[in-house]
Amino acid sequence: MKIKPTIKTYKTEELVVEWQPSLCIHSEKCWRGLPQVFRPNDKPWVYLEGAKDAEIKKQIDNCPSGALSSYWKNQKNETTTNTDSTQVEVAKNGPLMVKGKIDIKHADGKSEMKEKITAFCRCGASGNKPFCDGSHSKIRFEG
Repeated sequence: MKIKPTIKTYKTEELVVEWQPSLCIHSEKCWRGLPQVFRPNDKPWVYLEGAKDAEIKKQIDNCPSGALSSYWKNQKNETTTNTDSTQVEVAKNGPLMVKGKIDIKHADGKSEMKEKITAFCRCGASGNKPFCDGSHSKIRFEG
């Protein structure tokens, strides 16, 4: 039985930020790009008061795994991915990044839809297979 992923939500007056820890590949782009907002050693680690909403949204758009996402409260939570095509990118020494809408059929027969970006494990060490959990950096995966 697959456990439903945790989604943590943070809000300002206009912006909603969602974080799905199970999707995070620990690329560090969030906190290296906006350390006044994303503080990995603090709890809660997302401090939206640290920057303007537009700056936060722009940084979240750089999240390679899709673990961080955001939308404006006055708009529907719509993906900005072009759903007409899917792009597959092999990250150096990291996961297989699939960008676009995909239908994943698991070994147990269940399926799930993913949009935006999905990171698949290439190193074999992930504790969240078939998805990447950042273990490639711990084992110094090269490929």
